[in-house]
Order: sequence, then C-alpha cells, then structure tokens
Amino acid sequence: MNIERLRKIISYSNSNCEEIDSKVKRFCSFAGIEYDSELLNILQIVRSSFLKKGYLVFEIPFADEEIGALCYRGDGLGYVVLNTSLPRVNVNFAIAHEIYHVFFGTEEFVSKVEFVDDHYYEHEGEYAANLFAGMLLMPEVSFRKMYLKFKEESSEDEVNTILRLMSYYQVPYMAALIRCLELRLITGSTYKEDLLSISRDQIKHRLADMWLDECIMEPVGRDDYIHIEALVERFGREYIKDEYINKRTLRKALENMRELYARIKGE
Repeated sequence: MNIERLRKIISYSNSNCEEIDSKVKRFCSFAGIEYDSELLNILQIVRSSFLKKGYLVFEIPFADEEIGALCYRGDGLGYVVLNTSLPRVNVNFAIAHEIYHVFFGTEEFVSKVEFVDDHYYEHEGEYAANLFAGMLLMPEVSFRKMYLKFKEESSEDEVNTILRLMSYYQVPYMAALIRCLELRLITGSTYKEDLLSISRDQIKHRLADMWLDECIMEPVGRDDYIHIEALVERFGREYIKDEYINKRTLRKALENMRELYARIKGE
C-alpha cells in the first residue's frame, strides 16, 4: 500500500470515527458483549447475532484467495461465507467487516452477491466497514495500553511492535498498522518504507523469531458446508411440518446453497 492511499484511509477514519464508534456500541449492545472489551473469539460471538438477522455464518476454503468473505441474501436465509483459504487473522477481519455490511449496510444486493476482503478499496462503504472492523477488534483503551507494552518489549522497533499487536489481537498486519495511525500512536511524520513493505514471509519469520505463533499466517482450511446443509435441511423439514414453508421452498434453498458452494470452490 502506498503512502498516499494510506493517508486517505486515515483521513476518512479521522472524519468518521465518531459515527462508526456509535455503530460499534450498537452492535456490542445487540450482541450482549461489553463495549471496548477484547474479543477473544469473534466468530463465536457473531454466529448468534447474525442468526437473529437471518444470516447463517460458515467457513469454506475458496478457490480465489483474493476474497475474504462472501455475503449472500436469498429469498429466505442469508449467508456469510468466510474464506478459510486465508490465514485466521484475515478471516477474523473479514468477519468483523461483514458485521458492518449485515447490520449497517444500506446498499441493495443487486446481484445478491457481494465480495469483500481485507483490502482497503476506494469505496466509502468499504472504508466504513474496515474502520468498523478495526475499532471492534482493536478497542482503543486496550490497544493503547498494549501498544506501549509491546513497544517497550520491542526496544522501540515499530515493525516488531505492530507484529506483537497483530499476534495479540489476531488481525492482519496492515489492520494493526492502520489502527496505530488512527490513534496517532505512530504519526504521519514517521511513516517509513519498512512499515509498509513487509512481506508475508517476513512476517512469519519475525513472528517465529519473537516466539510468537507464526501459524496465524497459515490457511485455516475449515469446510463447514456438509454441516450447514444438514442444519438447513433439518430446520426446513420442521418448518414444512409446521406449515411455515413448503417443500419447494426448502428444495430451492438447498439448490441455491449447492450452487453457491460450487462457485466458491471453483467447480
């Protein structure tokens, strides 16, 4: 990411942080979690919240590693599908990103499919979703405290500080760096090439050198599809019995799921 683009992101964050912070508070209230607390397992938290909104959340390894998550809304259920071809840190960020779209997005699903990953696109809705994800996963009070702790442990080395934050909050490197800039822990005058140009292999090696878990950079690989289809079919049969839906509706929902699964897997 180049510096000009990074500055545009930080400018957006500075102008919209209060509005997005209020949405983080609203989501935390809805989910029954304490605002400004660290989320140890974001997926476990959001499953029930998404279900209340009519969305099932599951994990599948995508054929396309550029996609972090796919959000699909059918005639009945909606689905948030997470790409486990990516490292857990990317999946975590994609989950938080999708929370924003499901709970606060205003755009219509024109094609019923929206592809989202952890890159920072030139689109206001994506800027907002990424700012929301960063604020939710890296709450300010905690983040400031841990930044100072890890900076001391890193002997003032900013890259190692960011890597420690990345490991602690289980988020992508760039997300941790941007959070540091949003909170002015690292100022614009100290932008350095080494902060922006670190590669995935370099991150893994540095994590290992610091005795941190470099496995957070490995693909997750989990595939929930068989379980999620069985769940939908079980509930569908119960709804048919209670005359909430008919057999055609259930059959169509399962067909849509299988078609989506095949597309995701590249089949």
